[in-house]
Amino acid sequence: MSSSPPARAGQSRRAAIGSFVGTTFEWYDFFIYGTMASLVFGQVFFPTQDGVVGTLAAFATFAVGFLARPFGSILFGHYGDRLGRRNVLIVTLLIMGSATVLIGCIPSYDAIGVWAPGLLIVCRIAQGVALGGEWGGAALLSVENAPTDRRGLFGSSTQVGSPAGLLLASLVISASAAVSGDQFEQWGWRIPFLGSAIIVVVGLAIRRGLAESQDFAETVHTEGVAAVPVVQVLREDWRTVLIAAGLGAANNALYYTVATYTLAYVTGTLGMPKGETINHLTIVSVCYLLSIPLFGWLSDKVGLRRQVAVAALAAAAFIFPYFAMIDTGNGWVILLGMILGLAVIQSAAYAPQPAVYCELFPARTRYTGASLSYALPTTLVGGTAPFIATWLFSTTGSNSAMAWYVIALSLLAAGCAELAHRRHTTSIRAAGSAAEVQNA
Repeated sequence: MSSSPPARAGQSRRAAIGSFVGTTFEWYDFFIYGTMASLVFGQVFFPTQDGVVGTLAAFATFAVGFLARPFGSILFGHYGDRLGRRNVLIVTLLIMGSATVLIGCIPSYDAIGVWAPGLLIVCRIAQGVALGGEWGGAALLSVENAPTDRRGLFGSSTQVGSPAGLLLASLVISASAAVSGDQFEQWGWRIPFLGSAIIVVVGLAIRRGLAESQDFAETVHTEGVAAVPVVQVLREDWRTVLIAAGLGAANNALYYTVATYTLAYVTGTLGMPKGETINHLTIVSVCYLLSIPLFGWLSDKVGLRRQVAVAALAAAAFIFPYFAMIDTGNGWVILLGMILGLAVIQSAAYAPQPAVYCELFPARTRYTGASLSYALPTTLVGGTAPFIATWLFSTTGSNSAMAWYVIALSLLAAGCAELAHRRHTTSIRAAGSAAEVQNA
């Protein structure tokens, strides 16, 4: 039996808050790794490599986490479609938090030699597997419990976890840098990783209190669970997976170019102080945090896929001006470029993604389908973007090649957004509307 409208509204809010808090903590863990890969991991774990080679090595371990994400999406998607969204989200949080704390305990290369980068890679793989299963469950929990005409807004609560995690990571890293001073590369960088233990405890307390998704509960009751969800997805919805993956390509390239590659570029090539760069990232995170709910709300008004397509075209038009702004070396101009890139253009494409992906797959295999579709572009594009950008610049001496790369992916994303027709949500929306009328 469907719950009453007030109960549904309360469940929608709790699911949105739970998704936001949980993904904030998981993205915090993920972002402190990306930031440290840009700033110190080259010296701590790859000291035998000089300059850009050490940075490339650090970014390679950053990419390893992304390579693990499709495996996490398949593994946790399987159990999420069979056992429920909430239970899987508790497990992913535990894995992510444990791996992050362990990274903070790994001795340097100077202390244990090649074991140091080896252990780093193992922990990074664990992070990637956990995050591969995290996003799909959090997105589904927020969207499947949302009012039928506000899926874009409620789904964006999952996406807000990304800038919130980035902001939290930036603040903790800034505080760690202030406390450790000149010793930041020796021991100060470990503080944000070790502090993740506190975050895990808080996150688990919140997630244990969440109710299961209504769509999942109703689907289990009426259809049962899929025996092997990934087989069903690849057999019946493989075209949808490819379209959804293409749809997310541009915002991944733009995000990791701005949030990760830019850090290494402006500090290593342009010579900007690391502290100023981290402060810029903190300001950008605040703007990004505020803009995602706004664009989530807007997507419900103008259309989910239409907004993604327009944002992708805007990314294609903006990327050359962005690199021109970065190359000025002016801190305020660089900050403005980062804000426009992340808090406006990328945010507009990113906010409606949970609702778009959920509308593309049936509830019975939605965890697997949405997770895999999200993991593919983050693996192939997001995880490699800092490495590709660094390599292209070292080869050509210019950021133009990377700009053309982003343009190509943006045009692909715009085309996929036009092809991403709603397939399975019409009946769900109709059922939800009927239930609300019945209970009114």
